[in-house]
Amino acid sequence: MRKGLRRDQRGFTLLELLVVIAILGLLIGLVAPAALRQLGSARTSVAKQSIERIASILDMYKLDVGSYPTSDQGLRALVERPTDVTNWNGPYVKGEVPVDPWNHPYVYRQPPSRAGHEFDLCSEGPSGTGGDQEICNQ
Repeated sequence: MRKGLRRDQRGFTLLELLVVIAILGLLIGLVAPAALRQLGSARTSVAKQSIERIASILDMYKLDVGSYPTSDQGLRALVERPTDVTNWNGPYVKGEVPVDPWNHPYVYRQPPSRAGHEFDLCSEGPSGTGGDQEICNQ
């Protein structure tokens, strides 16, 4: 011990600091990938819930207007009245047309391309290209 320094005034050695940094690096390396996977699955869950919510809004639109918006009208018909539509009681959605959790526009098709559905409402997933990442209404 140096003269004139009390025991509680000593600092950490370089070796002690390096050991702490190495331990923190290992912990971050183990925890970060798991946290990122959880974030990805959370966005997928939000996309599924949003699609179901928008589908119920489209059902309300159909009750008022008598049919679902066409593909040309798209989801914009929930925000602004289409020119050729009567009995529109909107806006059905406040603000702008909703986007998916990855900030891509939802894909809306009416008539649908999938059998057994009245319309297609899909998120093209994280990449925005669809394919096996596509999430659609049930």
